[in-house]
Amino acid sequence: MSREIAAPERSRLGGVPSPRTQLTPEEYKAVFRRHPAGVAVVTLVDPISRDLVGFTATSVISVSADPPILAFSVLGTSSSWPALQHAPTVVVNFLGYEQVAASQRFATSGIDRFDGVAFHQLATGEPVLEGALTWVRGIVAQRLPVGESHLVTVHAVESDSSRAGTPLIYHDRQYHALGGDYQI
Repeated sequence: MSREIAAPERSRLGGVPSPRTQLTPEEYKAVFRRHPAGVAVVTLVDPISRDLVGFTATSVISVSADPPILAFSVLGTSSSWPALQHAPTVVVNFLGYEQVAASQRFATSGIDRFDGVAFHQLATGEPVLEGALTWVRGIVAQRLPVGESHLVTVHAVESDSSRAGTPLIYHDRQYHALGGDYQI
């Protein structure tokens, strides 16, 4: 499925010869469909409307342990982006395998994503989903525009990892639990 250009170019990333300019969006998505990812829901309070906001993310990564920094990406067209671009803090809820419905709900546009979902609010206001295996509350450090998305870095300031369970994994457009598939 590769496209070639007339003359090989040197990639701007390390000077490696490259016969093409880049993967197509479809090719790129196919690569990451084959890469299993943990499922998280990012929650926050809109600093302007005070509404609760949340969205599903499979792009959460650990960046640094000292200082404790994590990151995730969000599309610039996401209905959550207007609130996220001004929110000072967020909570990243790492889901357990029994939380498929919550993952699907927070990935759906045009609905009240919190309707019917059990959660509690921290003293600082951010919602924490009940049943999350672990959660991290953090201060938004940076919002970097990258392509059609924004990379958001978060300085972790509070967490709870006390709940035991099996993490929810997303791979090749299906939910899985470590050691087996979760039946929806």
